[in-house]
Amino acid sequence: MRVQFKTEGGIAHFPGLSRPVLIDSAALTAEDAEELRRLVEAARFFEQPASASAPPRGAADYRRHTITVDTGERQHTVQVAEPVADGDLRNLIRFLEAKARALRRPE
Repeated sequence: MRVQFKTEGGIAHFPGLSRPVLIDSAALTAEDAEELRRLVEAARFFEQPASASAPPRGAADYRRHTITVDTGERQHTVQVAEPVADGDLRNLIRFLEAKARALRRPE
């Protein structure tokens, strides 16, 4: 499974941090790959609409996430704005944020 994850906006928006990150389950530990699979299933990701939520009116400072999941058999992209009401989708985003931070960290 490959996941492209991008975050835009927010109060302290840094353009360099908004570039998409590719998270490949083949490059993760077995535990993390299984957790990613579980989170995608729990969020019912492939059942989510292309725009899962829109920011509230006047919410220019809220972050927006674009997530594309490709399993090899199917691919789906979802855009979601904070605050994320769906707890399972929020858990997936938090996991992806942590992995994106680790991938952007200089070695």
